[in-house]
Amino acid sequence: MQPILPSYETMMPVLLQALADGTSRPLREVFERVCQHYAFTPEQLAETLPSGRQTKVRSRVGWAKTYLVKAGLIEQPKRGLCLITERGKAALASGQAIDNHYLARFNEFVAFTLASSESVGNPPRIVTDATTPSTPEQASTPQEQIEQALAAINQSLADDLLAEILGLSPRFFEQLVVDLMVAMGYGGSQQDAARTTRYSSDGGIDGIIKEDRLGLDSIYLQAKRYTDKTVGRPEIQAFAGALDLHKARKGVFITTSSFSREAQAYVELIEKRIVLIDGPHLAALMIEYGVGVTTRQTLTIKTLDSDYFTEE
Repeated sequence: MQPILPSYETMMPVLLQALADGTSRPLREVFERVCQHYAFTPEQLAETLPSGRQTKVRSRVGWAKTYLVKAGLIEQPKRGLCLITERGKAALASGQAIDNHYLARFNEFVAFTLASSESVGNPPRIVTDATTPSTPEQASTPQEQIEQALAAINQSLADDLLAEILGLSPRFFEQLVVDLMVAMGYGGSQQDAARTTRYSSDGGIDGIIKEDRLGLDSIYLQAKRYTDKTVGRPEIQAFAGALDLHKARKGVFITTSSFSREAQAYVELIEKRIVLIDGPHLAALMIEYGVGVTTRQTLTIKTLDSDYFTEE
């Protein structure tokens, strides 16, 4: 079992200790010192946020630094550099736990947390007594909390999408598959894709769509709207045989249910390229490419543009 990463609050004293000698250090070096202190495994260092855009370790070290700066325990004399302040040295010397509760004694940090809460319409929330065990929410950085909430929203949406699909006709599902392929960039235009789609299930093929706008190659589709039935190897073999009848090399088998291990192993053995898309993957693609979903609210998260502040 992979060890649990320390929270960004737990990293605060470690980060301060990395600066304890009073030397101004680049954040990159501070990050490396924190990693050395915890002796993170390669797996821990590679663990990413739900978005996959940043590692959890780097995110948590960054937020620990931000909170310490806001509380005045660290200052940044130049961009990318960190320096411990007298307040930071006193915090280390006090022997007290350095976390959000400790930082809340400083007016600058209180003002920062109040402003952060009011900007999103939430009541101010300062971390409770330091002796209270951290909850998973407190252990996560604000960025992680946003991404975790988004992941939960998308999971609920995925369940709703599959429920809607299962309540509609097989013909509708086949059209949905075509719409998704077009949204992903295949088939050129929707009108062009529709002309190349066949609903006769001729030879085990539910649809044919161009792989590119010029129609240099085609992708053959199989769409199965199942509930609890697992798609097994025999059905994938039948689909591969149908591709042979059409002298085709590429196919996509999409189902609202799942594929057996034997089916997944089979597509790895054959020469043809058959992509298997199960229910969760289908829902995720629909959300990503905007098929059957609509945007209710857009949140914009901005970050510093370092290039803007570079002097010639």
